[in-house]
Amino acid sequence: MKLVTWNINGIRTFKGGIKNALDSLDADIICVQETKVTRDLLDERTAIVDGYNSYFSYSRGRSGYSGVATYCRDDATPSAAEEGLTGLLTNHEGAAGCYGDHTDFSSEELQLLDNEGRAVITQHKIMCQDKEQTVTVINVYCPRADPDKPERKQFKLRFYEVLQRRAEALLQGGSHVIVLGDVNTSHRPIDHCDPCDDDDFAEYPGRKWLNGFLYSSSEEEDPDEEECDKESEMRDCTQTGKFIDIFRYFHPTRTNAFTCWSTLTGARQTNYGTRIDYIFADRCLAQEQFVGADIMPEVEGSDHCPVWAKLKCLLLPSSKPPPLCTRYLPEFIGKQQKLSRFLIKVDQKSSQSEPKQTLPGSQEEEERRENMNPSPVPYISGKKRPAAPESAAPKGKKSKTTNNSLKPQGNLLSFFKPKLTAVKQCESTPALDGFTSSHRDPKASTTSELCPDTGSPTEDTELVVKAPSQLCISSTTGEPDKTVKTKQPASQLAVGQSDVKKGASSVFWKSVLHGPPPAPCCKVHREPCVLRTVKKEGPNMGKQFFVCGRPQGHVSNPEARCNFFMWVEKGK
Repeated sequence: MKLVTWNINGIRTFKGGIKNALDSLDADIICVQETKVTRDLLDERTAIVDGYNSYFSYSRGRSGYSGVATYCRDDATPSAAEEGLTGLLTNHEGAAGCYGDHTDFSSEELQLLDNEGRAVITQHKIMCQDKEQTVTVINVYCPRADPDKPERKQFKLRFYEVLQRRAEALLQGGSHVIVLGDVNTSHRPIDHCDPCDDDDFAEYPGRKWLNGFLYSSSEEEDPDEEECDKESEMRDCTQTGKFIDIFRYFHPTRTNAFTCWSTLTGARQTNYGTRIDYIFADRCLAQEQFVGADIMPEVEGSDHCPVWAKLKCLLLPSSKPPPLCTRYLPEFIGKQQKLSRFLIKVDQKSSQSEPKQTLPGSQEEEERRENMNPSPVPYISGKKRPAAPESAAPKGKKSKTTNNSLKPQGNLLSFFKPKLTAVKQCESTPALDGFTSSHRDPKASTTSELCPDTGSPTEDTELVVKAPSQLCISSTTGEPDKTVKTKQPASQLAVGQSDVKKGASSVFWKSVLHGPPPAPCCKVHREPCVLRTVKKEGPNMGKQFFVCGRPQGHVSNPEARCNFFMWVEKGK
């Protein structure tokens, strides 16, 4: 039995297709996080993969955010599956059960913890030592504590509490438990590229939670240790954590074993990252059944890398996938749906009189309403749509209207060709910003080139400017008293005016849209720096600065970015 966990940073980013990606991981159970798909965006190519059955959890308040999925090979089909940790999203048979004590959580808080699509649970039958047992796999994507949003820190800790209670309740219920995914906390200094002071590092609330969740966090486990007693491990180990970090179980002292790197700074090139992706298992299962585990930093495609673990027990597939399986979704099962499924009546009076509630900062502003009232399908207000005007055409149908007064549509190139100036009459016209070309179509009729002043065809037509507000065409064969004050060839005037206009425009736009300043060279590597912009809210937001162009790394790494920094002066 092989498991893989991977934060894929968007399930639609697989260039070779989801099936090729799953096959390349070569595992029985593949748990992915940060799928960034919601229920309405899930397509059949992603949901139904040949040789696998899949189980999804979606964010209910924000599109393109969070989301987890578990893909099981057909020979590893689970016997039960459910979405979320609290049980509030489970409305079908075939759930794993054992939810734990939630008395100190409000129903609203529990709903919020599950509404971001951060957990999928699958339960499998395994054969261990000629005895059939149960193992529950909890695929989680734990929240990130945003430093700019203190309320998210509390949200993350509450999610940890619910996760631990559910895992321990399943353990108490007689099932082995595996918790895997992106936990978003590096446990010990060895799991971080640049840990701060040890005392401050250990005081981080997420690490304190891991210390209580994991067994013997201060001592290394011996893989060859005598087998544990199952009953005592599942029910009597109350003095310490009940789970083991499988990677550290097999590699207790390995350094630079990271699973996440910053893509903005190119930190993967220098292996300047953290280990925040884990596979945890209850102590008894870890010591009896696990035979190996490791990270896969060579696998690219995300800012995280996969983590795998193997067990020597055999998986016993279920004969039928549980109801949560995506192949049972109405749009994929091949049955015609009723229109009433998409229409839900809403009581207007109750919705208008309902007071506005404020959520404790677990979501962005635009997702708050839907998190308070999650619904699997969009709802439509019962208010009647105003009657459409009689002249309006039905939606979706093109109205055939004809207008005989409209001229035929012209050629697009006619807007870029110089206009032909008629010489049938000379009259005062407003001053023009552009110019009029004197070129004519040689095939045009000569009768259109008669000037009313002379009554004879023009032989040498020139552009004559009498005054700034006058522009006309005259012939050099005209009478002497028709002489004008200013007279020059049209082509020369056009070129002159065009050059002046282009020059003025160039000066103006350069003063408004000046390009980036020249990049200085850093003082250590003598290489051109890169330009960055401050995006964090504060007094420096929007300001630009130069830093070394090399990828981020440890200060002791000469190939990594140096500490060069220079603000871009205003106006440059």
